[in-house]
Amino acid sequence: TEGAELVLGIDPGTARTGYGLLEHAPSGELRLVAYGVIETVPDRPMAQRLLQLETELDRILREHPPAGAGVEKLYFDRNVSTALTVGQARGVVLLTLARHAVEVEEYTPMEVKQAVAGHGGADKRQMQSMVRLLLNLDEEPRPDDAADALAVAICHAHMRRTRQRLEEAG
Repeated sequence: TEGAELVLGIDPGTARTGYGLLEHAPSGELRLVAYGVIETVPDRPMAQRLLQLETELDRILREHPPAGAGVEKLYFDRNVSTALTVGQARGVVLLTLARHAVEVEEYTPMEVKQAVAGHGGADKRQMQSMVRLLLNLDEEPRPDDAADALAVAICHAHMRRTRQRLEEAG
């Protein structure tokens, strides 16, 4: 579509990193381009898993160069070891995006929920339903990591548009 931008959403993880690519038209309309997960082999050493994540994300970025990307911020309650491994995956994601000169914004889970469902307390089912509706899909995207990444992409598209309007206005 004329004047449309490609935006990328990423839900980072070591086992599975979700990604979602959307075309964002000047009218505000969103169109699904691609989504999925980068899955790493669990019994491989962490360095090899992180390399696999970088290699596959690099391929996606070469195939679909985005105008900008949204990445989910790290959030954890109790499990420090999970937080550390997710942090390593986030580092690889941020580094790979920087290598491709992609402008990155980071969003908390609550900010993503607010942008997609209208309130920060939305549950998984509400979010998946809203992603399906907003992208005019026949069914909810699977797996969860990919649906979460699409929600981040929707959030990023809305926030980019808001920032652009504010810049134009002021």
